[in-house]
Amino acid sequence: MKAIRELLGLSQQEFAGLLGVSITTVSRWERGKTPPTFTIGQIRVLLRELKPYGLTLENFPDDMTPGNRMQLQGSGGVDVT
Repeated sequence: MKAIRELLGLSQQEFAGLLGVSITTVSRWERGKTPPTFTIGQIRVLLRELKPYGLTLENFPDDMTPGNRMQLQGSGGVDVT
């Protein structure tokens, strides 16, 4: 999740506001304390924000915990680890 947030150039507070969750929730996702879960509305927001980078749901790994290296590579040549 941190890779996505940083790609978007957002602070934890801004990312939390974008998704309608608390900063604590974002922090827990990024530290692997709780797995990220999203509503359909939150998924739509993420997809809208990631579209300019050429990223879709297909680019997301099945396991988004911090221990796993996450690489997001879109059609625009964006590579975030």
